[in-house]
Amino acid sequence: MISNYFKVFFILFLFIFSNEAKSKNSQNIEFNVNELSNYFSAVISYGNQDNEQALKYFKSSKNLLNKHDEYLKQYIFSLVLNQNVKRAIQEIKFVQNKKNSNFFESYLLLTLDSIKKKDYEKSILYLNKISNYKDQGTFEQIIYETLRSYLFTFERKKISPYKSNFGNLDLINEAFVRCYLDDLKTTVYFENLLNSSSANYSRYLFFYVNYLVNKNKLTDAKNLLLEVDNLSNSLIILQTKLWIDENKTNNFKKIFSCKNETDILGEFFFLISNLYSTQNDFEKSNFYLSISNFLNKKFKFNLSLMAENYFINENFRESKNILKNFDENDGIYYWYKIKKISNIISKKQNDDQSLRYLEAKFNEISKPSTKILFDMANIYKNFQKYDNAIKLYSKVMQSVEKDASIYADLLYKRGASYERLGNYKKSDIDLLAALEIIPDNSYILNYLAYSWLERNYKIPKAIEMLELAYKQNENDPYIIDSVGWGYYLTEKFEEAEIFMRRALEIMPNDPIVNEHYGDILWSLNRKVQAKYFWNNVLKFKDINDETKEKIKAKLLKGPKKVNESL
Repeated sequence: MISNYFKVFFILFLFIFSNEAKSKNSQNIEFNVNELSNYFSAVISYGNQDNEQALKYFKSSKNLLNKHDEYLKQYIFSLVLNQNVKRAIQEIKFVQNKKNSNFFESYLLLTLDSIKKKDYEKSILYLNKISNYKDQGTFEQIIYETLRSYLFTFERKKISPYKSNFGNLDLINEAFVRCYLDDLKTTVYFENLLNSSSANYSRYLFFYVNYLVNKNKLTDAKNLLLEVDNLSNSLIILQTKLWIDENKTNNFKKIFSCKNETDILGEFFFLISNLYSTQNDFEKSNFYLSISNFLNKKFKFNLSLMAENYFINENFRESKNILKNFDENDGIYYWYKIKKISNIISKKQNDDQSLRYLEAKFNEISKPSTKILFDMANIYKNFQKYDNAIKLYSKVMQSVEKDASIYADLLYKRGASYERLGNYKKSDIDLLAALEIIPDNSYILNYLAYSWLERNYKIPKAIEMLELAYKQNENDPYIIDSVGWGYYLTEKFEEAEIFMRRALEIMPNDPIVNEHYGDILWSLNRKVQAKYFWNNVLKFKDINDETKEKIKAKLLKGPKKVNESL
């Protein structure tokens, strides 16, 4: 970032020097200096993701529009990132055919503007201009090829003859094209997409349900959602399920139609935005998300990705601005907004303030869904409010079938909460009941077995369970640690050292693993090394006073002998 600032200073210097050399009018020099200073401030604000300030400074230096090649591109990006896509298109048209307007995003915006106006002849002309830039990168190639195919279909109402080789993306585009053309095999294409094993296409369940609703096939839509997990699915799928369950089918038509060209393109650019986000290119992600929103403002739920992008970059002000788009009528997205604001409060203030805000908002919801109850239970558990967590887990369990894997997960979470409270009897009952439903679940096996090890209870059985967990999940460091600790408690120190060393390699900064490894080394008479790892524990942040005192005692006298604690 600093090197970029130096570049801007250098450019600023060259501009000023050049103007001083050419101009005889000192008043004109002062004007240029101020103009360039505003441009510099715009670039700095742009780099800091302060989009409003960037736009303000860009506007104050607009006389550079025809003088500096990079100015227009940065100005256009700033406008788009501020959701001013229409204005960006106007500015491009104002300087069209000039050298500094020749860049990929410029022609892309002109192409989309023409498509929106159904001026396909002009769209094709602009698309031909885009072809000159399609080799800039993979995503540029994807955008060009996809737009070319869609444009053919939109104009001629036929399947495009242009074939691409974009794998999974082709499956998605094919389903939307068939839906647009009202192809009789549209359901087959959606089902092929959803049943594909190459990736998770659960998002497109929304669009399949949307299609069925528009075809008045409500029974088919409901049947499609019967197996949907109400607790851990994506936001859009949970919202889909909520609308179907509450018979609010008109809401589907309000936000998307596969008969609408710009709705389809809006979803395509949302996908492009997602791809950039996964590569941590959040500026490009937000740029294409703004384009998606320009094409289909009705689908405001997509803006949750932009809020997430800003949050990851700790631009909390922009994140909160985006979250303002969601209100009480937006179901699960309103709850998402509450949780995200709570996260921001935690980052900017503290966890206590965050929880107070969350509890206040939760208590305002008259009939919270099982998803909201489940989330709140998890939040209480994370905040170590185990009694509150147990109450909510129990409430959620009343609406879940007792033989379902979701029910087992609830038993696991409630059982872990009981264990944290020291209510081992109820904890064991829940965890064993969970294992009756999913007997080979490595995480439940590990949790219960480790709990028994800590209590010196049923050690042989605990080790048997840990060995089974390890077979199921050999690379999980927590399971590796548990297996090593089990061997330590049964005085198989050499085997224990092998497992604990591996856990330490994966989690070198975990205080429990360091302490355990020290205990094992001490038992192998490698006492100097043992003290090294115990001292490591004292250097870690966030270890409690009880742990500190325990480690200090070990440094003086060593750990208790294993047979003394059994």
